[in-house]
Formats: sequence, C-alpha cells, structure tokens
Amino acid sequence: MRGILTGRQADELHKSIIAYLSANNLSSVATTLRTELGLGEDAFDSETATKYQTLLEKKWTGAARLQKKAMDLEFRNNALQSEVDNAATASLSKPQDPAEWLPRSPPRYLLESHQAIVNCIAFHPAFSVLASGSDDYTIKIWDWELGELERTLKGHTKAVLDVDYGGPTGGILLASCSSDSTIKLWDPADDYKNIRTLSGHEHSISAVRFVPGGIPGHTNLLASASGDKTLRLWDATTGFCIRTLTGHTGWVRDVCPSPDGHYLLSAGSDQTARLWAISPTTTPQTNPDNTNSTNDDNLPILTGHTNGIQTCTFAPPSTHPYLAALANHKKPPPTTGATATSPPAYAATGSRDKTIRLWDTRSGTCFATLAGHDNWVNGVVFHPGGRYLLSVGDDRTCVRVLGGGVHGGFVTCLRLGGERGGERGGEKWGDDGVQIRGVVATGEGLYIVSNPRLRGSSS
Repeated sequence: MRGILTGRQADELHKSIIAYLSANNLSSVATTLRTELGLGEDAFDSETATKYQTLLEKKWTGAARLQKKAMDLEFRNNALQSEVDNAATASLSKPQDPAEWLPRSPPRYLLESHQAIVNCIAFHPAFSVLASGSDDYTIKIWDWELGELERTLKGHTKAVLDVDYGGPTGGILLASCSSDSTIKLWDPADDYKNIRTLSGHEHSISAVRFVPGGIPGHTNLLASASGDKTLRLWDATTGFCIRTLTGHTGWVRDVCPSPDGHYLLSAGSDQTARLWAISPTTTPQTNPDNTNSTNDDNLPILTGHTNGIQTCTFAPPSTHPYLAALANHKKPPPTTGATATSPPAYAATGSRDKTIRLWDTRSGTCFATLAGHDNWVNGVVFHPGGRYLLSVGDDRTCVRVLGGGVHGGFVTCLRLGGERGGERGGEKWGDDGVQIRGVVATGEGLYIVSNPRLRGSSS
C-alpha cells in the first residue's frame, strides 16, 4: 500500500507516536515500535523524545479546530450563496403589483417560544413589532423583520384569547383579553408596563378591538366580546365600561369595528352576526354611561350559518367593485363622501359549519357562500388590494395563501400587517411602496409569510 505521507512526514509521525507512548508510561509499546521501525538511540535520543513529546497532541487538537472552522465557513458560504441567488432572482423579476400579491410557502420565519397553542396575533401599526397570545397565559412581543423574540409579558392567569394594538397617534397601547375575564392594557412606550386592568365581563373574553376615532367624549374606545353573551365598550383612558351591548343568545366570539368607528359587527355561537350603531349620531337611544343597549331594529341581523360563527370582518372599500359584481349590484356603493348613517356595505363571516359567507349589510342578505374548508373557519381577512379574501381554519390550511402541508396543527388566527403609509388594518395602500405581510398562528408556533420585494421596499 502506497502511503500518502512523504518520508520526512512519516518519520516525524513515527517519532511523535513513540514520544507520546513513552510520556504516557507505555514504554514497552514504544520500545516495540522503535524496534519495528529500526530507530536506535542515535536516531531517537532523549533530546528528540522531548522535542516530539507533545507534537502529536497539538496536531490532533489543531485538526479538530480546523475541521470546525471549515464547517463554519461552508455554512456561511452556503448562506451567502443563497442570498446571492435570491437577489439575482429578485433583480430579474418585474416589480410586483402589491394589489396582486399573495403570500407563498415556505414561510419566512417560524417563531417558536410559546409553550401552548397560539390563539391570537396583532401587528403594531407603526413598527415591525408583532404581539401573540397563547394558552400558556403569556403574551410575546416579536420583531417580525428579524424573526426574533423581544420580550414576554405575564399578568393574565388564564389563556390569552386576543390582542390588539390601537389608540391615538403617539399613545399606542396593546390590549389583551383572557379566559380570566379581564382585559389588560400595556404601554409599549414604557417597556410594556401593564397600566390598567378592565374588569366587568362575567365570562371569558374572546375578542378585543380598538375602535378607530372613538365617539364624542370617549376618543380612546375599546370593544370586547365575551362568553357572557354581551359586548362592552370601554374608555381605555379611564378604564370605565361606558356601554354594554346585549342581543346575542350565545357566546360572542368576535367583534370588528367599522373603519369610521361608528359601527360594530359581532359574531357568536348563536349562529348570527349582528350590527351595532355605537355613535350617538347613529344610535336611536342616547344612553347615558353604564347602561345597556340592544340591537337597533333598523340594522339587520345576519342569519344563515348552520353552526356557531367564529370570526367576522367588514370589507374595505377596495373590495367594493368585486363584491358588487358578485352580488349582482349594478354599481358598487360609494367609497368617498360617506356619512355615518349606514354601516360599511359588505362583510364576511367564517363559521364552524366550514363555510364563509359574504353579506350585504344594508339588506342583511347573504349573496355568496364559500365552501372549501374541511373544518371550522377561524379567521377571515380581506386583502387590501380588494380581489382576495384570505381565510384560515382547523383543517390546517390558509386558503388561497399557503395551501396544505405548511401547518401541522389547527390554524387559529390570521392577521395582515406591515403597511407603510396607509391606514391601520390595510384599508388603503401608501404612496411610498407599501409592503403587506401575512402572519398565521398555529398550535405549533407563528408562521410569518413575507412578500417579495415590491416597489420602494427596503427589506
């Protein structure tokens, strides 16, 4: 067998082995090896033994370090090559129209830290921050640009069921609600200090939403939905409940305020979705604070689902041309110059009956039923471009977005965020090149799905 070492290298290796064996009290083995190699006293004296005594160990440990460095460099090289390939692909592709963008698999990040099911998510309206709430009783704050956990908020004593950012400009707060029947307000500007706890509901609180603009006398308004069959309106500044809305006969699962803040849409286990006029200019009853209100008889109750309704949302004006055509309306309702005399024209609901229904809120009629999920529908949101409706469900899919196979558990919620230069909630596109990012939460963790580079983007 032909060796790969030169004569000199082989000689140094032999002397190093003999010196190592001698230094470790293996003199008989060392003597045998010297005899086999023909190394007499003249070729391997005490001075030579001292010279080669630690050489074998140094080379052995040095080889291990070099191997680790080589592996690290190979990993970095592969990562850099991937970035170069992605940049080349992006540079060759045409800028994508944000109105046509849909997130695709694979996800950009999988955020893992919660110890139980993730129930809810919310984007900060100004920064690349995402809040998530879980059955592990905690809220976690993430940097969704970097995919990193920033902090964990503790305070609730049971599962956190919903979170939402909102409030006046310069005074953005995070609201959370829980199975412990409380709402907590956290101040992002003060290291997310829990500044207030709102109590009053008599059962788990399923949903909480800031109401844009508020109402006269209460500019920082919060709406909540509960298992006690009621909705409540809260002044987030004082912490007082200013109105209780009754009408549902079962658990109220979700609530969505209109963009102008004059109306609420709620959905419940009683298989109905209800409209509420909460502004004094639209409510027939001018109720004083802390009194109950029921549905305005002039506002329709949306019925048609055959099981409890899990989620609801108003349709933004960008969807009106498409929904009007689907509803066989001659022309879409006006999107400018509207007053507070009527709620947004269209809405969507998702149900445990595995369907999504599209509604004309003015007449209360369902003009389309979307079937495709194989289990409960837990979240629906209109794409800001107007052409698409995104939905998630317990069948582990995000319809029209990710397809099957991405999620290994129930998909519990869905929010779009990351708009720049536009209104919160994705109601319109900004002038500086808006980016929309969809985030889906499952029982395994948070999936962040990011769009390709759009015009004017910086990421």
